[in-house]
Amino acid sequence: MLHDPSHYEPPPIAEEIELPAKDIDILRRLAGELARIAALPVHKEKARLWQKLNDLESERPMVWINEICWHEMDVDGELALTAEHPWARDWERDLRRTLYQWRHLPGDMIVSDYLACPLAVHSTDFGIIEDVDIVRTDRSSDVVSRHFKIQIRDFADLEKIKMPVVTHDEAATHYRHQAMCEVFGDIMPVKKVGQTHIWFTPWDYLIRWWGIQEAMIDLVERPELVCAGVERMVDAWMAELDQFERLNVLSLDCDNTRIGSGGYGYTKNLPGAEYDPRRVRPKNLWGCSNAQIFSEVSPRMHWDFALKHDLRWLDRWGLTYYGCCEPLDRKIDLLRRIPNLRKISVSPWCDTQRTVESIGSDYVVSRKPSPAILAEDDWHPERARADIRDFLDKAGSACHIELIMKDISTVRYQPHRLWQWAEIAREEADKISQIG
Repeated sequence: MLHDPSHYEPPPIAEEIELPAKDIDILRRLAGELARIAALPVHKEKARLWQKLNDLESERPMVWINEICWHEMDVDGELALTAEHPWARDWERDLRRTLYQWRHLPGDMIVSDYLACPLAVHSTDFGIIEDVDIVRTDRSSDVVSRHFKIQIRDFADLEKIKMPVVTHDEAATHYRHQAMCEVFGDIMPVKKVGQTHIWFTPWDYLIRWWGIQEAMIDLVERPELVCAGVERMVDAWMAELDQFERLNVLSLDCDNTRIGSGGYGYTKNLPGAEYDPRRVRPKNLWGCSNAQIFSEVSPRMHWDFALKHDLRWLDRWGLTYYGCCEPLDRKIDLLRRIPNLRKISVSPWCDTQRTVESIGSDYVVSRKPSPAILAEDDWHPERARADIRDFLDKAGSACHIELIMKDISTVRYQPHRLWQWAEIAREEADKISQIG
């Protein structure tokens, strides 16, 4: 996503990027490896299979891995950074991670045949960030425990939530693009890419400012305040989206862009018949939403305090994805009220039988196997296989399924666990194809 409730993102700096020869050599070597992989014909076949899945014509389940605990993944220095310039180190990190994933845990990963130069777009965010106490169990990990300090207590506090201001620093974009073309241009094409898929999640923000217990109590005791808070958040996101559209900085996401908390966005339904390549609009893109903190909230309250408000946002997109970690198996009928809904998150806390019977073949089942199996004292690949097999057996041939391993906090510094999980998932997915 473009912004994060944990910190303010400074605006980009428009300045020339001058790299030492050593850094250029490192980046060019890595890009050369990536170019050879990107040229493989398997990517076109994978793109076809992802499109068939998202068009509800799937040939087999698709497999993808994301949100990896990279600090535990290094093997023989594959991820060690050696460049000096900060811009070069960022690119080196991304290239090394892409190459690593392709070598060890690709699933149905697709490698782009170009390098994306992000437009220097900046949003001032929503005027308020989390104030937290943090506890760490692993100093090298980004996964932490948070105690949120309350910043929203009454109607007056909602004014702390500001409407964001979006800008595009064209000079900064120019310098980025110029540097990329000079380093990579004769190895891989460089393509300017604006804001693609937007992670829309009002409650992920609100809960950090409101407090979890406080918010849950206010659903009952102060519903008007809660609705006002959600509406203000939707207003803020809508104001930001309007500016993205007005500045013409939106880019298509019907490719190997992650959609919602799931897999890729390939589909023949987007960008749609009313697409003008000179100006991408929200209706040419995927939208999404979720309310993860509502795991134990009733369907009625989920509608009243989340989904009813989200519809203003979801209605603007060509296709939509709903959900993340919250169990939605008892709320599928509610989700059917979302326009252009195409994919539903099925978290590990869902009852499998109830979920697949409720969804059927009407939507993509975005299944999230539990990453906890990777974090146990001992690794049991046979149990990982049994978990995947059990879900696929209960789902049957009618469901359109993606298996998305995500939220991987730890593999106990044994990366081969995740490598093996990727192999197992693809093997089980391929069995469905052979049966079909």
